[in-house]
Amino acid sequence: MVQVIDATNRLENAATLRAMHADRKAVFVDRLKWQVPVVDDRYEVDEFDTERAIYLVAADPGTGMHLGSVRLLPTTHRHILGDIFPMLVEGEVPRGPDTYEITRLCTSPLLADWEAHNAIRERLATALIEYALTVGIRRYTMMTHTAYLSQLLATGWDVEPLGLPKEIGGQMLGALMVHVKPETLTLFRARFALPDQVLRLDLNA
Repeated sequence: MVQVIDATNRLENAATLRAMHADRKAVFVDRLKWQVPVVDDRYEVDEFDTERAIYLVAADPGTGMHLGSVRLLPTTHRHILGDIFPMLVEGEVPRGPDTYEITRLCTSPLLADWEAHNAIRERLATALIEYALTVGIRRYTMMTHTAYLSQLLATGWDVEPLGLPKEIGGQMLGALMVHVKPETLTLFRARFALPDQVLRLDLNA
């Protein structure tokens, strides 16, 4: 299952969050060489990891090992696309109480192979739609490398480009908006052969 961790249950899930931040450091800093803040030389934590951040986390039910996670940021407050990379959007950056930004999608570097990584990503993608339909999110915004755009489209996301890609830091990046639809959830569950519910719905547990 995928768990929701937010301001209401952050303290009791502190160990899970530490493992997530450690894996983010291993992936984004050590492997991908991102120039982002690191705490205690172990944890990737940036200015957006605040009480407003919401995390969807997949963990091993037996060991508690962090398998993968994604961070959601409300667009009614500071967020990455709106406040750091608005140049990727033609016109106004989408904002609103029903619009959240997807950031920091991360799978554990300890997973055995890419098949395992893909399986966790499929669960997180499905959980994102389940969560949105549960709490009333109608749109997600996100930044991505243009190389991944075809993968998103092939998976079945209802994606709308927000502007032309631009080169930033030597990489071609684009901004996208994902429209949340029940049909997408049906498609994901069938395509990924997942159970009826991936997200743990006791959101405060």
